[in-house]
Amino acid sequence: MTDIDTSPLPERKRGSGVKMVYDLLRDEILDLVLPPGSPIDEVQLAERFKMSRTPIREALVRLAGEGLIDTLPNRSTMVANIDFLNMHTFFDALVLMYRVTTKQAAQYHRPEDLEVIRAHQAEFAAAVQAQDALAMIATNAAFHSAIADAGRNPYFTGLFNRLLDEGRRMLRLYYQSYDDRLPQRFVEEHDVMIAVIANRDVEEADRLARQHAEQIVQQIQKLFARQDRLDMTL
Repeated sequence: MTDIDTSPLPERKRGSGVKMVYDLLRDEILDLVLPPGSPIDEVQLAERFKMSRTPIREALVRLAGEGLIDTLPNRSTMVANIDFLNMHTFFDALVLMYRVTTKQAAQYHRPEDLEVIRAHQAEFAAAVQAQDALAMIATNAAFHSAIADAGRNPYFTGLFNRLLDEGRRMLRLYYQSYDDRLPQRFVEEHDVMIAVIANRDVEEADRLARQHAEQIVQQIQKLFARQDRLDMTL
């Protein structure tokens, strides 16, 4: 697992401390640098970021609001565990948003949207080729977010982005279980999805998006089933 980056932090603009702490901790949590259940110590964070505890607390409040950090009854703080018991509700929402956003993109996209989508796809393909799991996760999210943007419904885009963010920890576990190697078919499926969107084939866009999402969900569920058999606790 990647070590926490302890290199010198860039010089901050006035008032940017909370955002910097929030952004860095959020990425470390979602990328499993800070694993589920690991303790969060305000004093250590203040020393690490070389700032007072006030902006640290504000950043932690934001992370708690996103469900990424839990404060326990004894007032200690920890990285939130992944809620395996209610995972089916997350998967239901994720598959639905894959379908809705891809259908909307097929119906409402503009030519310039396709340029953005194709650019993100090229970045995703490069990350898969490099076997860079964190880049795969980030570029995959950017690709599907660009598709959602092309559908021109900011409510769908906002919800989908939140789901993609919440799913980053699950995808990280999945990639780790396969030595950070993603099957090439996911790259090819993205290419087909772009072609269908470009052709404004709404029904085929829905079918492809559902198939694409459901096979990812099934693979993650298989991983969690194996973890249960091994009594892995997160």
